[in-house]
Amino acid sequence: MLPEAKVLHRRRALAAALFFATVALSCLVLFRDVDSYRFLSSLPSSYPLSGFPSIFPLASNDPAATSNEYPLEKILNEAAMEDRTVILTTLNEAWAAPNSVIDLFLESFRIGDRTRRLLNHLVIIALDRKAFTRCQVLHTHCFSLVSEEADFQKEAYFMTPRYLLMMWRRIDFLRSILEMGYNFVFTDADVMWFRDPFPLFHLDADFQIACDYFTGTFDDVQNRPNGGFNFVKSNNRSIEFYKFWYSSRETYPGYHDQDVLNFIKVHPFITDIGLKMRFLDTANFGGLCEPSRDLNQVCTMHANCCFGMDSKLHDLRIMLQDWKHFLSLPPSLKKLSVVSWRVPQKCSLDSLSHHGSPEKSVED
Repeated sequence: MLPEAKVLHRRRALAAALFFATVALSCLVLFRDVDSYRFLSSLPSSYPLSGFPSIFPLASNDPAATSNEYPLEKILNEAAMEDRTVILTTLNEAWAAPNSVIDLFLESFRIGDRTRRLLNHLVIIALDRKAFTRCQVLHTHCFSLVSEEADFQKEAYFMTPRYLLMMWRRIDFLRSILEMGYNFVFTDADVMWFRDPFPLFHLDADFQIACDYFTGTFDDVQNRPNGGFNFVKSNNRSIEFYKFWYSSRETYPGYHDQDVLNFIKVHPFITDIGLKMRFLDTANFGGLCEPSRDLNQVCTMHANCCFGMDSKLHDLRIMLQDWKHFLSLPPSLKKLSVVSWRVPQKCSLDSLSHHGSPEKSVED
């Protein structure tokens, strides 16, 4: 072979080798990315959120509609009070529709006594794309917690599998908030905020919760707690408690978080970890099960013990009207407690019995 031909042959061989090496390297990078994606996608929902802010919340075919502008850690930091306390609520499409629950919830903050400023510390956790989109229109601090494992858009009827999944997902999420070092007040969006509740919280409590029915004693485990409103401080005791609460769903399959709380509130584990649990008086933190009788004392009112969205909205609107009427009274009449709630109406216990089995009711 001539010298020129040998040189040309070597150049072609070298070029071919470089081409195949480039292809091989690209394939290696591609497979590594696929493996990384599979690894990240396999992480459990309880994995710390701050490290991978886009994995936990964004499981959607339409990322643009649910994309969080900031990771959860940044949203919480911006919303937190000086002592790292945030107010949290969850929202799905059914409650996010115009003139629905979320509008009444936010209105209660705006017309309440020293509650408007608390909106600065409220983070709304959206459970579906439409709820997140509506939240962005209404409020500053919104976080998308969209899940492929369940559709939380529609009204979740009490004790259905979708309801149970939503409730237990909430408990696990709240545990992660505690692990991030934030105290929180969790409130259902059908809880109306009429006064600043913080002055009435127990200073020594790790976990304090509102009740459907209150026995009259703050530490009586016979109280009937309602998970729709609670204040929890971030510490080792509360974190261990939430882990125990969440794991107890396997001990009591088919029960929702509130029933399981009633089972475990007397468990020796609570004493062993030293958790200080307190129950909030319905005189201040009432609901339709047991309304706060004195509007001079009420902080919050919950639309619990209620069947269906229409009934809930009806009574919530009357509740807000009653509060506005109370505010319009001169101080002398306010002190006489001449005004009382006109609710429950459609949410009365009688109406519940007419709708048949409790599996079809909504209890928030």
